[in-house]
Amino acid sequence: MNNKTNLNLLYTLQVLLSERHVSRAALRLNLTQSAVSRQLSQLREIYLDPLLVRDGSHYVLTPRAIKLSNEVEPLLDNIQRVLGNDEFDPKRYQQTLTFSSSDYVAQYIFPELVGRIGKSAPLMDFSYRLWEPNLLQRLGDTDVQLASTMLPEAPSGLSSRKIGEDIPVIVTRQHHPLTSRKALSFSDLEAYPHIRISAGGDKDSFLDSAMKEKSLERRILVSTPFFSSAFAMLSQSDGLLTLPEHIAVNLAKQLGLRIFELPFTPLKHLYWLIWHPKYDQDPAHTWLREQVLAHMRTSMYSVRE
Repeated sequence: MNNKTNLNLLYTLQVLLSERHVSRAALRLNLTQSAVSRQLSQLREIYLDPLLVRDGSHYVLTPRAIKLSNEVEPLLDNIQRVLGNDEFDPKRYQQTLTFSSSDYVAQYIFPELVGRIGKSAPLMDFSYRLWEPNLLQRLGDTDVQLASTMLPEAPSGLSSRKIGEDIPVIVTRQHHPLTSRKALSFSDLEAYPHIRISAGGDKDSFLDSAMKEKSLERRILVSTPFFSSAFAMLSQSDGLLTLPEHIAVNLAKQLGLRIFELPFTPLKHLYWLIWHPKYDQDPAHTWLREQVLAHMRTSMYSVRE
């Protein structure tokens, strides 16, 4: 017999063991009763076992048939999955989602994201990897399925969706000497030192360019790759910190931040959800990235398409 016939017989076996009745199996298989009877005869020859034995008006399964009934259904499920005929079911998804972004996302967004996805995909595991600038060039060689970062445009050679956009602002601690001011001047930007977040997308080099046009220079008090340490240093110094506006607004009350607009019109920050094109047609990844995209968009106080 060829492989197609064997697969058909395997499906017939599953239905016969489930229905325990030739005529009901024929209806379910959309075959004639005589065709199902012939296939049952073939199956008996293959397994050297009667499989179904008549007992009055119904059939009972032999011990061999009972054993097969526990094996054939998961086997067919695996075959359907390999052939691509299995629909994605989040409740049965048992893989790991590895996500990469900044420590701000790790602390303030990812925990809620895990809770949201976990309700629909209870068997799923999660892993987090801090964003590294060179990850874009080697995304296909890592186990990172999704990443988010700030870039001036969609990355070339990768798949992406825009999460949202906002503008940069300056924040200080609540009792900073500038707190009484309504606005910052270029002189203020030079007079006070700056705390710089070095990881992730370029958040503040535009500030150096704008100050240089005024023949001014920014002094960096400290450079750190982590939002968390930048916030701690902010609370202990008179430093100025450049942040995306949605992060400043989200954390202003919690961290006691004073938010200032810049004394010039800055370029917008653009945020992207990024993945390797090898995942484009994967049903599980499609579902996952839509969940992540929706959640990350709601985390921003302002999103524009």
